[in-house]
Amino acid sequence: MHKAQIAALTAATLVVVGAYYGLADALDLVPGVLTASPGDYAVQPFPAASAAAEEPDAVAGLDADAPVPDAATLAAMADTLAADERVGEATTGVSIVDVATGTELVDHGAGSPLTPASSNKVPVAWAALSLLGADHTLSTSAVLEGTTLTLVGGGDVLLADDAGDPDSAVGHAGLGDLARAAAAQLEAEGVASVSVALDDTLFTGPTWSSAWEDGNESWVAPIQPLMIDVTAYPSGGYPTDPALEAAQVFADHLRDAGIEVTGTVTRAQAGADATEVASVQSAPLADILSVSLKASDNTMTEVEGRLVAVAAGEEATFDGAARAVLAQLQADGFDTSGVTMLDSCGLALGNKIPARLLAQIIARAAAADAGTVGRSLMTALPVGGLDGTLDDRFIGISGAGTVRAKTGSLDTAASLTGTVVTEDGRLLAFSVIVDGFETGGLYSARVAIDDDLVSPLAGCGCGG
Repeated sequence: MHKAQIAALTAATLVVVGAYYGLADALDLVPGVLTASPGDYAVQPFPAASAAAEEPDAVAGLDADAPVPDAATLAAMADTLAADERVGEATTGVSIVDVATGTELVDHGAGSPLTPASSNKVPVAWAALSLLGADHTLSTSAVLEGTTLTLVGGGDVLLADDAGDPDSAVGHAGLGDLARAAAAQLEAEGVASVSVALDDTLFTGPTWSSAWEDGNESWVAPIQPLMIDVTAYPSGGYPTDPALEAAQVFADHLRDAGIEVTGTVTRAQAGADATEVASVQSAPLADILSVSLKASDNTMTEVEGRLVAVAAGEEATFDGAARAVLAQLQADGFDTSGVTMLDSCGLALGNKIPARLLAQIIARAAAADAGTVGRSLMTALPVGGLDGTLDDRFIGISGAGTVRAKTGSLDTAASLTGTVVTEDGRLLAFSVIVDGFETGGLYSARVAIDDDLVSPLAGCGCGG
């Protein structure tokens, strides 16, 4: 790992970099300034801390009569990026689509499958919204059979450890609320003593992907169908068994509510004859995605992929989630030729997706007739210079407030997938992937993506 060597920065950017860059430059939350020269830096692949968001300057709105940008001008931007020494020998894929017409304006290796990094989260989000619905909620329940009370995980990994907050997506449902409601029902039924079991069988197979490189344990928790607020671990340090930890907290709240809990928490699938005594519901899926996409949360996205698998009748594993996501994309009319999906979150270097597919998903989501699925996906994406993993990108250059996109960062791959409003007021969907630069080149590749392509797109007064 190398320390950052950055020069000629603005005073405001020095404050951001000094406070956060060394910890989180490669985490998608603190990408660094965009006008600096390339330098070596410490690569850490996933979210940790974030600088305070800066309000972008007011930007022009969409203009229904805005001219379509000249395709040759846009293609030259992609060519400049591909030839930039800051991307080295990496392969560059770029697709730019005019949202209003659906016409692809730029095809620079757009059909070549490349490692998408966290842009992999975009097709997973589309599939989840399309199959489950934006209003879908996740239930965490307590069921009784004999004297065994079983906590059943339903996919909520944002649970509060005590009382839930109905006004928040994070901690919307609370384990303390569930325990107290269960205790009241048990008392009404004359049950004063129970044993507690955990049913986390909604998901099957390994909780860790063999396609992930060693060291990524700091950036993704074991994949289980319930967990106390996964966002509380921005720098890693996840529990080794999140579901069991949640069940133990649940048992403690039962005791506090006056129910005797015998023995220790065990794992067992709830019986067919078990009856529900209480349940709590998560926030709607659209709100959950707004948390996971803006923060690029790997654990949440893996859970979302498994929920797609469950709804599709697939096994809730890494492979089953990939099959279910791709099947939903195909059902929705997308061409998934050449796609290899080994996980949902994008940690796997073996994931391969063409930039064209990613841009087409975004173009569909941003279209006027996209409906709830499209609006929910677009709303959940980070905004340049404002929030999420784009909160300090495009500061002082074109793109602040006009770029809405999913970032992607790995040791040897970088991507950006979303929309941009041109200076003329035309809405474009785009995906850019730079795959195969040397380890240590992530910062330089990001700078090149923004300087050569995305910021010029935002500043484009280049109507054809």
